[in-house]
Amino acid sequence: MPDTLDELIALLDLETIEDNLFRGRQPATRLQRVFGGQVAGQALMAAVRTVPAERMVHSLHAYFLRAGDPTVPIVYDVELVRDGRSFTTRRVVARQHGRGIFYLTASFHVEEDGLAHQDVMPQAPAPDDCPKLGELFERLSGQPRSAWHQEWAALDVRYVGDSRPGGGLGSPEHPALAQLWFRAAGRLPDEPTLHRCVLAYASDLTLLGATLVPHGTYIGAPGLQTASLDHTMWFHRRFRADEWLLYDQVSPSASGARGLALGRIFTQHGELVATVAQEGLIRSSARPSSADHEH
Repeated sequence: MPDTLDELIALLDLETIEDNLFRGRQPATRLQRVFGGQVAGQALMAAVRTVPAERMVHSLHAYFLRAGDPTVPIVYDVELVRDGRSFTTRRVVARQHGRGIFYLTASFHVEEDGLAHQDVMPQAPAPDDCPKLGELFERLSGQPRSAWHQEWAALDVRYVGDSRPGGGLGSPEHPALAQLWFRAAGRLPDEPTLHRCVLAYASDLTLLGATLVPHGTYIGAPGLQTASLDHTMWFHRRFRADEWLLYDQVSPSASGARGLALGRIFTQHGELVATVAQEGLIRSSARPSSADHEH
């Protein structure tokens, strides 16, 4: 994965092949498949490149179809579905080896005034008072935290806690809770669409892990097969992805080898800037499967 923020920015700077057709490069990585947040961020950027600058993405809905090959570029084909007076809709298919690996539909809106309310931000310790996510990774997996930092150095992630015993969070209504702070590890250009693409990239990093909190396991654990199946985001207010954001995550249900996770993203000042939903595969890898699209 990108080992610097500059590399992440370069990863989101797609090559234009022809009208509405783009190519995304791949970073150096030890992962066996393309990180889902990378495909989501690049696909969103492809859609952004076909929309007037005054229209901002307010929602995206995506399906992960096949595992991405990290050794070859990804081609993004954008369909111009609709251009209305205040809303614009785009559909993007990401392809490798002649097959679709990911579909995204995104809606863009001219910014306008309107009725406003939001949830109250939950209480959380300051980011500087929380351990880096690599430390948690080391404690859970036994692998050195340096392995985490080599893959995810473009992001600064601090773990607040979760609802497992000793995790510091708890609620009788929600057995699966997790919170973390995150931001880009450096200063981003003053380009609002780039900040939303970086947020799309980061939003896939930990959300599925919330579904595993009550079960004493984690993403990447031996004997566990995990994969993002779909991913949805709603963008509510402007923000900077290079300033601290609180990712408040809850998993309301897991069953049938699938887990559902919901996330709310707040600024340090308490503004709710985005809401995220994701369903993912969480299955014992000892169980055989004939499915060919899981990743």
